[in-house]
Amino acid sequence: MGFLSVGATDRTAHHKPVLQRLSSKATRRATMECHCASAMNGKASAVIKSSKCIESNHSYKEEKDPKKGVDSTELVCMEKAYCTILSELGENTEREGLLRTPLRGYKETIHDILNDAIFDENHDEVVVVKDIDLFSLCEHHLVPFFGKAHIAYLPNKRVVGLSKLVRIVEIFSRRLQVQERLTKQIATAIEEALQPAGVAVVIEAVHMCMVMRGVKKMNAKTVTTSMHGLYQKDPKVQAEFFSLALGK
Repeated sequence: MGFLSVGATDRTAHHKPVLQRLSSKATRRATMECHCASAMNGKASAVIKSSKCIESNHSYKEEKDPKKGVDSTELVCMEKAYCTILSELGENTEREGLLRTPLRGYKETIHDILNDAIFDENHDEVVVVKDIDLFSLCEHHLVPFFGKAHIAYLPNKRVVGLSKLVRIVEIFSRRLQVQERLTKQIATAIEEALQPAGVAVVIEAVHMCMVMRGVKKMNAKTVTTSMHGLYQKDPKVQAEFFSLALGK
């Protein structure tokens, strides 16, 4: 049996396309750096901090404003990461529709939306907001899941604007999620903001990772709950919630 001998010249020729691709990627990455700096209004220092942040696995930290959930350095890091993804996908980050895309991140916090919407009120009966539409993205497969959230809380002399409960659902659902964590985050946020006697959250959702791929079950629905305070301790209070929210 004979063997084919490959010389150095042949090996170089074989790897040439790979080297060309790597060179092309390096060029796009350098161009992306310029685009990011331009998109951030020429804040060169911010880009330098961003590079340090990424290269040191986020070891660089700025002081946080306690009223803001994400510090400026973290936002810059996210902006640069979005820019990198767009560039590596072959997109022109100077295109009008993409100019500000890398600047859009998770800037809104619970404090931002609830700051002026919590009121003292002599009310201690259940408040239920149900059938809140939600849309999120499964962090395992990067495909959507969607459904409805049902929220109840027992006020402890403090109430919140009803639309703010919907906004809390939106804040946590508009990111990579798993349904179990999303349910708990919504309930915990309401509990920390209002300190009520009890909070209950139920989410019913359809996951496209089970519909369009894998097991392909069109009618499968996932239900998750998070109970706090009296809703966790008192079966009668919990039963009342399920009756009001789910009609069961």
